[in-house]
Amino acid sequence: MPVSVKFRLRVYRDDTIAIGPGKVALLEAIHAAGSISGAARRLGMSYRRAWLLLDELNGALAQPAVVTAAGGAHGGGARLTEVGVQIIAAYRGAEAHAAQAAAKELALLQGLLKP
Repeated sequence: MPVSVKFRLRVYRDDTIAIGPGKVALLEAIHAAGSISGAARRLGMSYRRAWLLLDELNGALAQPAVVTAAGGAHGGGARLTEVGVQIIAAYRGAEAHAAQAAAKELALLQGLLKP
């Protein structure tokens, strides 16, 4: 059975998770799909859940991470702002740095598991 380690970094604003693994995954999915509904499908969640997460994220930020365009004859969609791109890069960078910094301890912990 393969062993993996996942860091679950969360940035809180008051009692709300402003930025966390689910919201970053949603941003990545919006970037790939070009819409909130497409991102929700990719992540196996309802459109409402995706919209609520995005609303919570944008509400916690000084500037929005995603902007949307209403549907209609030319279609709608969603795209990341520069803030959204920065969130993904910083979050994934922090995960990578944490894994690198803790590599020795993580190897020890993994060595304690059953083969």
